[in-house]
Amino acid sequence: MITRPTSRGILLVLVSWTPDAPAGIERATAALALGLAQNGHRPVIATAAPQPEGPGLPGVTVAQLRLDDVHFPCDDDTLRRAVTYQDTRLTRQIRALITEHRIDTVLFTDALWGLGRLRGDIPGHVRRALAAHVKPHTLDAGPALARATRVIVPSTVVRDELASWGPRNLRVVPNALLSDPAVVPPPPKLREQLRRTGPVRILARLGPEKGVLDLLEAASGWDRPIDVALAEAGFEADQGSQSELLAACQAVAARTPGVLLRGALAWDEVLPWLAGAAVVIVPSHKETFGLVALEAMSVGTPVVAYRVGNLSALLSPTGDGDHLLVSHDEGPTSLHKAAQTLLEDDILYDATTQTVYRQAAKFEPRRIADFFLEAVS
Repeated sequence: MITRPTSRGILLVLVSWTPDAPAGIERATAALALGLAQNGHRPVIATAAPQPEGPGLPGVTVAQLRLDDVHFPCDDDTLRRAVTYQDTRLTRQIRALITEHRIDTVLFTDALWGLGRLRGDIPGHVRRALAAHVKPHTLDAGPALARATRVIVPSTVVRDELASWGPRNLRVVPNALLSDPAVVPPPPKLREQLRRTGPVRILARLGPEKGVLDLLEAASGWDRPIDVALAEAGFEADQGSQSELLAACQAVAARTPGVLLRGALAWDEVLPWLAGAAVVIVPSHKETFGLVALEAMSVGTPVVAYRVGNLSALLSPTGDGDHLLVSHDEGPTSLHKAAQTLLEDDILYDATTQTVYRQAAKFEPRRIADFFLEAVS
């Protein structure tokens, strides 16, 4: 990392952050921190989750927060109670990190999980930004929005959801892509082979809104292998809900020929795995950004998805990707039909791989890091 004379100290707070966490907010936080480091700044990620041994993100410091009575995975209610009772202690820890690392901007990466709801004061010269990756729960939104000097959202979808709440200091800063320069799109001959015989792949964390169970229940009789990677995140809607959903998916996969269900991928495994797909299906019922879709696009793999949330903006920003999107009302069989139509048309498939690859290049970490600093300054 090259430190510029104008190097800035940025503290990114996310209590569930770990490397290899199968969740978009963790990956987006890592990508932003990496882009900041590559641009010569001093990013620090503050987390309460246990950290594995081994090398981390180049140029990025990871600092440990003490948060008692919380074990991961954790549900919102448990975390909210813990943060409320330990507000003063957590604020004191944030202030210590600001002093130690010469921080000028704190990014609370979520109203709850990113501690944006903390009521304690931080030094007046420090910018206090809030990232709202999703619309905050009303219990957390009040203090988080009131205290933030800037509110950052990843898409116009979230911006519009927050519009009625009246934050005047709101800016759209897309999530960055946690890219790996060593992973490149398959060469044309291999991509053509994948089009003919390669698997359909689905990558998601265990949440009902990701739509994986619905897709699996409709997958009987598909003419392609279906590879599914599911992983447990550090947060869940209710205690044990991820385990219950996994068991349901495993039961359907076991009775459906051609379906291969596996567990979590490490971060450095994600892009190669997506690159080896003929097509990636994102069956989400809602997406405030769509990081899995972007990751597949970055290695030239076409993505088929419902026309929900920000997926339309990612897959068809100018209308040339409309063949990749289907109405949510048509259900999961429509995703299969769209994928099949794409795979049967070699000219359309080749053009699509090139288009999505070029689109993904716009989300390079250093570029997004500059957008972020401009937004919070």
